[in-house]
Amino acid sequence: MNVADLATYGWSEFFEVNFGPYSGQGYTCGRVSLEHKNSFRVYTQFGEVLAEISGKLRHEVVNRSDLPAVGDWVVISSRPEGDRVMIHAVLPRRTSFARKIAGSRTEEQIVGANIDTVFLVTSLNQDFSLRRIERYLITAWESGAKPIIILSKADLCDRLPDAIDEVHAIARGVPIYAISVVTGFGLQDIAQYFKRGQTVALLGSSGVGKSTLINHLAGVEHLKVQTVREHDDRGKHTTTHRELVLLPAGGLVLDTPGMRELQLWDSDESLQLVFDDIEALAGRCFFSDCRHQDEPRCVIREALAAGTIDSERYQSYEKLQKELKYLARRRDKQSEIAEKKKWKKLSRLATERAHLKRR
Repeated sequence: MNVADLATYGWSEFFEVNFGPYSGQGYTCGRVSLEHKNSFRVYTQFGEVLAEISGKLRHEVVNRSDLPAVGDWVVISSRPEGDRVMIHAVLPRRTSFARKIAGSRTEEQIVGANIDTVFLVTSLNQDFSLRRIERYLITAWESGAKPIIILSKADLCDRLPDAIDEVHAIARGVPIYAISVVTGFGLQDIAQYFKRGQTVALLGSSGVGKSTLINHLAGVEHLKVQTVREHDDRGKHTTTHRELVLLPAGGLVLDTPGMRELQLWDSDESLQLVFDDIEALAGRCFFSDCRHQDEPRCVIREALAAGTIDSERYQSYEKLQKELKYLARRRDKQSEIAEKKKWKKLSRLATERAHLKRR
């Protein structure tokens, strides 16, 4: 396996160590660049090839999140046969960006794996939302990647300094860059994140300019971008799948479909990190289990009355906290049901074996 070639796609010592058990068995590695139903495209030392999951791997997976996702390093057949390779295993993820799958099911979906930096993209027009930035920040911190806030379409904003100050107030310590692909403003500031072997994921709702930025970085019209609607400055969303794009100047960028309402997944610690100001004040309440409603000597209610805490920010904190608690209850219930099904199946198999022995 040519490690030097794979380093272009983000291969590192972490993956080398985890590939150890498979070395010498006729396997090599590749990185998933595109997922489409039951087929994949994979970057390999032979170039980009088509791939499919082996029957054994499909049988062994327990959850949807165990299947290959865009950005994953996968163990594959050493050489393509019929222009395809077989995926036999998924190497452990160094980082992973996860969310609850859309709809009523309580199931984890991996949006992207092995990401170094997450660009949280929001445009400086009608789409600008501090509450959405908070939600994205929680999931970004949970992923293990470094979050960066990108304020796009700066050429459409006549209150840029104020907008940046507002974002700084809810995202302390997180780098913030205002850019415009149209005018070139700020693009030189973000070039530092696109180095050889480094992976940047672009996350944001529809029409914030993610595909336009990727086209600029790639130097070609790699991703289709439709014309912006004149009455509200929003681009029409065209990305319908996740794709890992290798840039000519080095580095990789992951584009994702727009997610206006990103549903959280197991992000309690990140919630505390994003709302550390509120968490710190809550720790000073007289009662350790204070609900911040009608209890005496509640520091949170005092801060809200004094305007020390922004009321909309606190409402956002409460909403996200309730969402995570509800999700945790659903996950616990699902685990209980899955465990019961498992033992029921084992009991049935044991009974069948006992009947066979008596014959």
